[in-house]
Amino acid sequence: MTLPNKLTMGRIVVVPVMVAIACIPWLNQNNIFLNVNYANFINFILFVLASLTDFLDGYIARKYNLVTTFGKFADPLADKMLVLTSLMILMVQNANAYFGNFGFKIVALWAVAIILIRELMVSGIRLVAAQKGEVIAAGMAGKVKTFVTMIAIGVAFLAGLHNVVAIIALVLIYVSVILTVYSGIVYFINAKKIILESV
Repeated sequence: MTLPNKLTMGRIVVVPVMVAIACIPWLNQNNIFLNVNYANFINFILFVLASLTDFLDGYIARKYNLVTTFGKFADPLADKMLVLTSLMILMVQNANAYFGNFGFKIVALWAVAIILIRELMVSGIRLVAAQKGEVIAAGMAGKVKTFVTMIAIGVAFLAGLHNVVAIIALVLIYVSVILTVYSGIVYFINAKKIILESV
């Protein structure tokens, strides 16, 4: 197995570990510092390390000509597993960012739903395109969306540090959702000939 594929597999393995950590009561009920519990702190570290492998494996694969069919399949799958699982962990926590007396959920159900629907749509388009022997490359909007979403999730895991951090996380999540919708529309437009050819 090539090094990029090993990094991808490592990212996939991290996902169930993060879920297990999020489900341990003691880790959720005790804080390591301020209002950041052990579970969120550990998952923050795991998420950051896994996110770094996302950028590293692609770079290594392209630079050293180690691109494989398995990597093309597993890499985007690992990304979706990591991001969506992390968002669900944060959503269940119901953490809020406060503007005066008004609290807003940092990771709300509607936000996760939009991101999930977009990822399912793009995966479906890629599947149809692959069956026709065509590849729809990820655009700049999609890359920016991925970067902002990963930053947002990392900050959200540390929202307990201070309400200012929670507000930053909330804003980043909103920006991520906007970019998710925009990049999804762009992706659909680029693939409309494939999707609508038999309508």
